[in-house]
Amino acid sequence: MIRDCRNIGRLFAIVRTLARHDALFPLGATGLSPVAIRTIRRLAGLGVRVPHDTAALRPGERLSAALQALGPSFIKLGQALSVRSDLVGKALADDLSALQDRLPPFPGDQAIAAVEAEFGRPIGELYDSFDETPVAAASIAQVHFAVTTDGEEVAVKILRPGVEQAFARDLDLLRWLAAIAERFAPATRRLRPTDAIETLAEWVAVEMDLRLEAAAGDELRANFDGDATFRVPRMDWARTGQRVLTLERVAGVPIDETDALRAAGHDIEALVANMARAFFLQVFRDGFFHADLHPGNLLVDADGAIVALDFGIMGRIDRRTRNYLAEMLIGFLTGDYARVAAVHFRAGYVPSDQSEQAFAQAARAIAEPILGLPLRDISLARLLAQLFQVTERFRMPAQPQLLLLQKTMLIAEGVGRRLHPDTNMWELARPLIEEWMEDAMSPEARAAEAFSEAGRLMERLPALVADLEGSVSALARDGLRLHPDTLAAFSRARPERARWPYWAGAALVAAAVIAAL
Repeated sequence: MIRDCRNIGRLFAIVRTLARHDALFPLGATGLSPVAIRTIRRLAGLGVRVPHDTAALRPGERLSAALQALGPSFIKLGQALSVRSDLVGKALADDLSALQDRLPPFPGDQAIAAVEAEFGRPIGELYDSFDETPVAAASIAQVHFAVTTDGEEVAVKILRPGVEQAFARDLDLLRWLAAIAERFAPATRRLRPTDAIETLAEWVAVEMDLRLEAAAGDELRANFDGDATFRVPRMDWARTGQRVLTLERVAGVPIDETDALRAAGHDIEALVANMARAFFLQVFRDGFFHADLHPGNLLVDADGAIVALDFGIMGRIDRRTRNYLAEMLIGFLTGDYARVAAVHFRAGYVPSDQSEQAFAQAARAIAEPILGLPLRDISLARLLAQLFQVTERFRMPAQPQLLLLQKTMLIAEGVGRRLHPDTNMWELARPLIEEWMEDAMSPEARAAEAFSEAGRLMERLPALVADLEGSVSALARDGLRLHPDTLAAFSRARPERARWPYWAGAALVAAAVIAAL
């Protein structure tokens, strides 16, 4: 009851902020009547003044501005929705992809206090010098330059004061909304809103514990150890804790500043090729990829190596999914749409009661207009985005790991095109994918994978047998018993539709503007 009241109050405050930015347009997608929509708009807009220049913005730009005003949690929510073109539409997803994760910095004395509280030592025992003016400030943390007592130049990332509590409050609200949507709007279940919120919560959990970010950076660095074309700064574990991360300071040119790169003597086309190769190795060789490859997180150092920064959002893909993904991409690139369909059905992405031939036809309809473009304009990321948009027809559940990959591909494509518009980075990566597929799908590789899977099963077998034996013995001895809560739930069950609690109607109306969650 207290939680419901708190969240309803928070919702109305959110709706008024959206009204202030003229960003209530998602109401039209909720199924409410035009009269109800007009009523909500009037109530939300009472006493709210919309700036005159807002009308010139696209709907997605207005929503981005509203989410920026709502603070860190909603900035991250917008970034999470930017990978869900199947949920919010391509145009809106594109506008949300440009959402800037920047906020005013907090004072330098608070940053010093946070460092001293984290390590329980005066800052002078950790750093010879510490610049109180931050060089970057985002929604979760900000970065200061410093020099350690060992004379190393470093960057120090520090969480914002109170940011954990703010995110916990807003994530509780979003979980509450997702549960309401799944219970009373069954059509939303295919989109797995609860899973989407949990994915957001996982991102936030990593970004809230800078030790986890440091570990992710360390793993990526180890994967590219000795690689002269892609590198990751070294982590300073002695000066890293839950709320403070210290890492090697790196110098370089932002990867989107092409004039400066040329002036420094770098080969732009080679940089695109190196970026394609690094992305391929992360996804297919390692199954662990940097999922926030925007230009602000990529530098080019004096030796021409691409240097990655900020490891708060990383993606993982298991071996089986990598095999399916590579086979699907090869199927698209070679025009073998039957193969594309077979991959989806074999992976279990599409329910088996759907038509494989119809799915192949849909894949052809999506791919031919894109793959028929000049090479420089072909976008595999947009192809995947359109594929996800038609999945409702085939009742294909959303795949969060592939959606995150698609968003990362889209950003990487944008960087590659900005660097060298006449080069298609996926065509550069195609030989690598084909070679990897030949190795991964060879009889030797399949046999090795089968033996590995069998070995893991054999390791688990004694425990499985013991669990089964215990369950059978308990059932024979005690019979089948149900928990009292389960019995109570059965007694309350009714064959008719679920009844709405008194607050659900008000909550859904108030939350209509973000009902897509």
